[in-house]
Amino acid sequence: MNSPTPVQQVDQAFYFIFGVSGVILLGIIIALIYFVVRYSRKRNPIPSRTRGNVWLEIIWTVVPLTIAMFMFYLGWQSYLGLRDVPENAMAVKVTAQTFQWVFEYPSGKVSDGLLMVPKGKPIRLNISSSDTLHSLFIPAFRVKVDAIPGRQTYAWFYPDEVGTYEIFCAVFCGNGHADMTAKLRILPEEEFNEWIQNKKDADDDW
Repeated sequence: MNSPTPVQQVDQAFYFIFGVSGVILLGIIIALIYFVVRYSRKRNPIPSRTRGNVWLEIIWTVVPLTIAMFMFYLGWQSYLGLRDVPENAMAVKVTAQTFQWVFEYPSGKVSDGLLMVPKGKPIRLNISSSDTLHSLFIPAFRVKVDAIPGRQTYAWFYPDEVGTYEIFCAVFCGNGHADMTAKLRILPEEEFNEWIQNKKDADDDW
């Protein structure tokens, strides 16, 4: 995948906002220390009156506005990345119910609490709920989408590394909310094809 993944886009926006915030905080601290020393009573026994400076006011209006607009641009690009699903994505139906996640694949195979996907292929998650409000949260891929009764929502991600990742419910949905977890397992394509064609229950060999 040549273009940045949603994870990369979200992280870029976060790092930029975090970095700019750190620089601004450092600048404020330095300015505060400077003014405390420079304009102390000892150095300025007679107070002086400072009038407006047009250029200074333009600068501290234009610079923050430019930074804020660039933050908005990065955030908007990352949002579009999370919503713009590639045409070749594999669709997986995700059903939330108290207190588990059920995944159904194009072949008709169903797995409870285990989402298996092949490495290197975009995955579209068609999300719904059979009872109350839930929220599908996959931290490793920056996916967090509500599962709403009577309505289908969606998300997508690009599984670029083989491994096992956590899935949570991010909305309090009852006494068993804390137990509403699942696993995301990314397999090499050959292993995934073998698993999806296996007639056994989805969790038997995993």
